[in-house]
Amino acid sequence: MQIVTVVREILATPAFLVGFVTLLGLLLQKKPVEHVIKGTITAIVGFVLLSAGSDFLQKGALKDFGVLFNYDFHIQGVIPNMEAVASLGVAQYAVEVSMVMFLGMVANLVIARFGPFHYIFLTGHHTLYMACLLTVALSGSSMKEWQIIAAGALMLGLFMALMPALAQGEMKKITGGNGIALGHFSTCGYLIAAKTARLAAKKDRRIKTAALETGTVKSTEDIRFPTKLSFMRDSTVGIFIVMTGIFLVVSGIAAARTDLAALDISYKTGGFQNWIIYAVIQGAQFSAAIYIILSGVRLVIAEIVPAFKGIAKRIVPHARPAVDCPVLFSYAPNAAMIGFLMSFLGGIVTMLILIGINTWFGELIVPVIVPGVVAHFFCGGSAGVFANTEGGVKGCLVGSFVHGILISVLALIVMPVLGTLNLSGTSFPDSDFCIAGILFGNLASVLSGGGILLVCVLVFILPIIWEQTAKYRKTLKAD
Repeated sequence: MQIVTVVREILATPAFLVGFVTLLGLLLQKKPVEHVIKGTITAIVGFVLLSAGSDFLQKGALKDFGVLFNYDFHIQGVIPNMEAVASLGVAQYAVEVSMVMFLGMVANLVIARFGPFHYIFLTGHHTLYMACLLTVALSGSSMKEWQIIAAGALMLGLFMALMPALAQGEMKKITGGNGIALGHFSTCGYLIAAKTARLAAKKDRRIKTAALETGTVKSTEDIRFPTKLSFMRDSTVGIFIVMTGIFLVVSGIAAARTDLAALDISYKTGGFQNWIIYAVIQGAQFSAAIYIILSGVRLVIAEIVPAFKGIAKRIVPHARPAVDCPVLFSYAPNAAMIGFLMSFLGGIVTMLILIGINTWFGELIVPVIVPGVVAHFFCGGSAGVFANTEGGVKGCLVGSFVHGILISVLALIVMPVLGTLNLSGTSFPDSDFCIAGILFGNLASVLSGGGILLVCVLVFILPIIWEQTAKYRKTLKAD
C-alpha cells in the first residue's frame, strides 16, 4: 500500500512526473548513471522554478496591471503572454498537462513514423504550452480526465507533425534547402503574413511578377538597419522597456486621480513613495518573472527533449527536425527587426480600436488587448522573415503589420474558451494556440466527452491510414 501511495503521489506531482519521464528517456538510451541523475534532478528543479515564476507573476505585476488598467479606463486590460498564461494553466491542471505533453510527444513519433508528416517537433516549451492550451480548452467539456489526456495527446502529436509540414515550403525558400523545419506554433500567422506580403508586392507596380517568381525582389537585407536598436533583440531588456513604459502610463494616470496606496496593488506594501519608481520596479518584476519562467522551461526542456530526440532517431530515422523560430533570424536579421516593430504597431492599432469601441458604447463591450512584447518580438520577427521572402521590403512591412493585428484579434477571440484563465489578465498570443483553442473550445461546447474523443481519434489516424494505403499502392505498382 505504501508503494502504491508513493507511485500515486509521484504521478500527482507534476515536477516528479516530468522528472520520471526524463528518467525513463535517459534510461532507454542507456546513458551513464551520472547523466541520468543530473538530467532527472535538473528537470524536477526546472519545473519547480517554472511554478515559482508563475506565482511571482500572478501575484505581482500582472495583478497590479489589471487593477490599474481597470481603474484608469474602467475596462479590462489583457496582456497576451505565452509564458504567463501557460504557467497559470500548468498550475491549475498540472497532472493533466504533464501527461498530455508526454503522450503527445509519443504521438508525434507515431505519426512521423507511419503518417505523411515526417517531422519531429523539438521546440519543447511550445510542446508544453500547447499541451496546456488543449487541456484548458477540453476541460470546459463533459470529458473525464482520461479522455482529456487521450484527446489532448493525440491532437498535440498531430499538430507537432502537421505545422512544420505546412511551413516547409516557405522554410525551403528561406533556408535554401530541406535540412531543417520550423517547430513553432505560430505557423498560421507566418503563412498569412507571407501571403499578405505577396499580395502587397503584386499590387506594387514597381515589382514585376517575374521578380516575385524568381525571388529577386528587393530584400530587407539590402537595408542598413540602425545597430542602436540591437538591444531590443534581448527579450529580457525588451520586456523591461515596454512593460515599464506601460506601467508608467497606467500608474501615472491613476496617481493623477487618487493616492495609489488606496488601490489594491503592491504600492503601499512595497513602501513606495513615488509612482515613477513604482512603475519602473513593476516593469523589472514583470521582466524578472518571465525570465524565471523561461529559465525553468529551459531546464526542463534541456533534459526532456534530448531524451526523446535520441529515441526519435531510432524510431523515425528519415524525419526532419523542427526547431524554434529564432533559427530564422540569422537568415534575415533586418526582416526580423522590421517584423517586430511593424507587428507591435499592429498590436497598438488594435488596442486603440478596442478602446474606441468601448468608449463609443460607454461600457465594457470587449476586453482591451495590450500588445505583449514577447509575442510581437519572436512571432512578429519570424513573420517578417516569411513576409520578406515573399514580398521584399514592402511585403515585410505590410505582412508583419497584418500579423500584429491578427494575433491581437485571435487572443481576444480565444479568451471565452479559457475557462477560469479568462479572468487572469492574460491570454495566449500565438496564432496556432488561439486557433486550436477556438476550435476545440467550441467543439467541447457542442459534443459530449466521448464524441470529442472519437473526433480526435479519427483526425489522428486518418492521415496514417492514407499514408499507409499510398505506400501499399506503390508497392503493388512496383511488383
